Amino acid sequence: MLLSLKNQNVNSFTSYALEALTTVDIDKLKPFFDDLPVDPYLKGSYRFRRLSHFRVEADRLVHLPHRLFFQTKDYNPLLGNVVREYPELADALIELEDFQKTVLEFFEFCKLCSTANEIGVHQIRITSSSQHMGSPAPEGIHRDGVDLVGIFCVQRRGVEGGETHLYRSRQEQPIFDKILNPGELLVFSDRQFFHFTSEIKTSSTEQGIRDVFVFTCPGLMPGRN
Repeated sequence: MLLSLKNQNVNSFTSYALEALTTVDIDKLKPFFDDLPVDPYLKGSYRFRRLSHFRVEADRLVHLPHRLFFQTKDYNPLLGNVVREYPELADALIELEDFQKTVLEFFEFCKLCSTANEIGVHQIRITSSSQHMGSPAPEGIHRDGVDLVGIFCVQRRGVEGGETHLYRSRQEQPIFDKILNPGELLVFSDRQFFHFTSEIKTSSTEQGIRDVFVFTCPGLMPGRN
């Protein structure tokens, strides 16, 4: 099932991988996005977010204590040097087997590409309406300052756009561009690629939503950058 860098004999720090997690029931994940709190650090009230950190021990997720979130302006020109705090993921979600499958699948790549056994899990909903578009990456083309990044799409409803791009540099054209469909996981080296996801706009009179988990290995905290 794993579109594995190991099986392809590809150096993970110069590659990316895209796979469909066919054994994950995304319908079980969708309800946990409906009660996400609004991101207080971003104007417009169109981004909703939770964040938790985990350590992987013998293929088991250990939920780590609550921590703050930090990036420097070198990585995030919009919210860099701001110490942020987000609520933890819901306990019922963390205990869900299908959630654990997604995190552990990402960790299969981490074992090939990083010495860290810690994963940050960002649960994010971006919304759009007839009055506004939603920006999944308001900071623009960027890196996160970690070893590896994964983006797992859970739901797209009533939206157009939201195409994810990977770049060798900010000045070059993207070497990868795709709208991630529900159930698809994109994994890439943050050391080798910049990334960006374009704005979403509503395709109907209803509110549009894009729900994703963003995984990082390791997580980010004050002093880590």
